[in-house]
Amino acid sequence: MVTREDFISRFGGVFEHSPFIAERAYDAGLIGEPLTAAGVHAALSAQFRAASPEERLGVLRAHPDLAGRLAIAGELTEDSRKEQAGAGLDRLSPQEHARFTELNSAYTAKFGFPFIIAVTGLTRDDILTAFETRIDNDRETEFATACAQVEKIAHIRLAHLLPENI
Repeated sequence: MVTREDFISRFGGVFEHSPFIAERAYDAGLIGEPLTAAGVHAALSAQFRAASPEERLGVLRAHPDLAGRLAIAGELTEDSRKEQAGAGLDRLSPQEHARFTELNSAYTAKFGFPFIIAVTGLTRDDILTAFETRIDNDRETEFATACAQVEKIAHIRLAHLLPENI
């Protein structure tokens, strides 16, 4: 059986900068062998959903802006850097970067957390279209959408670390 320390070390960052989710999943006895992406995702997601609204908001706020200042400064987590680069967000034209910056600012001002989308498999245009559509949502709808996207990102990250099923 994987130890608590090893589990948290390996999966504590799956939900961006939020190791408490992995800690709670392990402590709740939700982690069984063999470890699979589906099983670990179910355990982590259950703890994310059980977290208070303030804790979930903290997880959302732990995510970086897309093509934002952390990306420019090279301060993204390795997972976030790879995900954004895979969608071409590291190769924006000055005009595209200005539009993302404008949308990031407006979105965060409106909702109190950054725009979150699982960028894997999406193009810059797909992301921009989703950004421009979702900014018109009400806060409750967008909070739920962002939480669902966080879970999707976590699943993608776990699929890179573990077999899906055994």
